[in-house]
Amino acid sequence: MFWLIYPLTGALAGLLAGLFGLGGGLVMVPALLWIFDLQGFAPAHLMHLAVGTSLAAIVFTGTASAQAHLRRGAVDMRLAGWLTLGILLGAALGSVLAGRLEGETLRALFGGFLILVATKLALELRPGTAVTAPRPLLLLPAGGGIGALSVLLGIGGGTLTVPLLLWLGAAMTTAVGTAAACGVPIALAGTLGFVLIGRDAAGLPPASLGYVYWPAVLGLVLLSIPGARLGAVLAHRLPARRLRRLFALVLILVGVHMLS
Repeated sequence: MFWLIYPLTGALAGLLAGLFGLGGGLVMVPALLWIFDLQGFAPAHLMHLAVGTSLAAIVFTGTASAQAHLRRGAVDMRLAGWLTLGILLGAALGSVLAGRLEGETLRALFGGFLILVATKLALELRPGTAVTAPRPLLLLPAGGGIGALSVLLGIGGGTLTVPLLLWLGAAMTTAVGTAAACGVPIALAGTLGFVLIGRDAAGLPPASLGYVYWPAVLGLVLLSIPGARLGAVLAHRLPARRLRRLFALVLILVGVHMLS
């Protein structure tokens, strides 16, 4: 049954990512948390496994997305370069913090983040434009914060990077493309971090490496990219505002459940 659930979860994550421009990690982490619980994995490891596995899946889906944006010339390599330096440092910090936090604390952080994202989605909040041009002294710490929080939450960082780049005056297509490129080092560093912090954990399921459960990674990747492509097509044909608010409501309900 789970060999079917994982690809379907990946397809749904990809579909919603393509439809609303959000990272698939927002869908994958809660779904994996539920699926791993059904599989009877050790409760103490559930959240760490969900986050680590989500990051590993994003390595593959994020690479495909970044390549597509690169081909279209939608990646600002200067911005991506400076952000990535900060991201790698922040991802290392996020991995260390994740190893020291209890699963329930990670779960609460993710639940609160879902509610914030849902509020932004429902109200269609967008940042204004910064008065000054982006500078390395700003991009480095911003990348560090994005990297740390993204690794803690198991997301590719687009939900955080796109608003930052829009605030810095980037066009929407450039912001999305550059965020996709930055999501790959986030996922790579985060995956490595969760492999390392979970290497000595007792009671992990077979076929896992640290806090990454590879059968789930393979299943998620199988249909997530086709799902994202379909979502991008549907975004131009469906009532986007109504669907966005409905999805925001679902995110709030999931977030409240994770906080309870």
